[in-house]
Amino acid sequence: MKEPFKTWNEAIEPQDKAAMARAKARWDGIAKPLDGLGKFETAIIRIAGLSGSEAVSIGKRTVVVLCADNGIVREGVTQTDASVTATMAKRISEHRSSVCLMAATARADVLAVDLGMNTRVEGVRDLSVASGTQNIAEGPAMTEAQAMKAIENGILLAKERAASGDRIIVTGEMGIGNTSTSSAIAAVLLDLPVETVTGRGAGLSDEGLQRKRAAIRRAIEVNRPDPSDAFDVLYKLGGFDLAGMVGLYIGAAMYRVPILIDGLISSVAALVAKRLVPNCVTAMLASHCSKEPVAENILDELGLSAILYADMKLGEGTGAVCMLPLLDMALSVYDGSVSFSETGIEQYVPQGGGAC
Repeated sequence: MKEPFKTWNEAIEPQDKAAMARAKARWDGIAKPLDGLGKFETAIIRIAGLSGSEAVSIGKRTVVVLCADNGIVREGVTQTDASVTATMAKRISEHRSSVCLMAATARADVLAVDLGMNTRVEGVRDLSVASGTQNIAEGPAMTEAQAMKAIENGILLAKERAASGDRIIVTGEMGIGNTSTSSAIAAVLLDLPVETVTGRGAGLSDEGLQRKRAAIRRAIEVNRPDPSDAFDVLYKLGGFDLAGMVGLYIGAAMYRVPILIDGLISSVAALVAKRLVPNCVTAMLASHCSKEPVAENILDELGLSAILYADMKLGEGTGAVCMLPLLDMALSVYDGSVSFSETGIEQYVPQGGGAC
């Protein structure tokens, strides 16, 4: 493992097994069937393990939307041109986009961050590494130094969110062309055919989908990324939004803040983060399984299981935001339900014969 990834990995403490055991005992002591809330119980237990306390709180939360432009757009792989990235980033900064409306319902703040857009946008946090990536169908997306800077900026954002009191982070992105960069990385890291991992993104026609697949194949052929080296794959095929999100996952684990994975771009970034800094998975929680064809494969590689299956593909963090009210409801049971002892009912214990 290369530096600084080795240092970051060693800085991430393992889950607190004692806190997880206490959280599990608390769930089992509630007057309900054992594991009655399924994956929601598991999520709360994992948060307890990260925080080191069974007193779980996710009251303050922020959706961090990382924005960047991708040079592969020049290959005709999208319905819209690159200017839409800046337009949508502006709407997010003004709290007028889809994710902002949903986040308001979920009592979450939204922070738009420029990691590498072609155009600076007032009201968007500027952590830009460069004005967009290069066209990966012709050569590397970025330099190694630029990729490292984007990762470091993501770690900085996680540190800032933890210092501000956030108890959970939601990943979001905005970058025209980023399903192409993500699909390219997924094809290499998962050793899958381009056709298997590449979907229609925001709704490409059959002809557009063929152009997208052809451009991704050229990118892999031209760059010859090393599948055993996730950093090599990232800087050659990725985007600044994706690289920044890699850092956000690493930083969330370092600063002990649970972080929700969203859709394709978010989950590919999580996969890269795991390959570079394996211990950072302790902070990750899966939200939904994107409609993109490779979504399930990536979650399997992460060892995580999605809770929502809604065929979502909007991006911006919208799928992950849907998890917040559900986690709130699970915590209302965790914190407020009566125990077996209070009801006089004998506590359930696991039975060997399975469920009826």
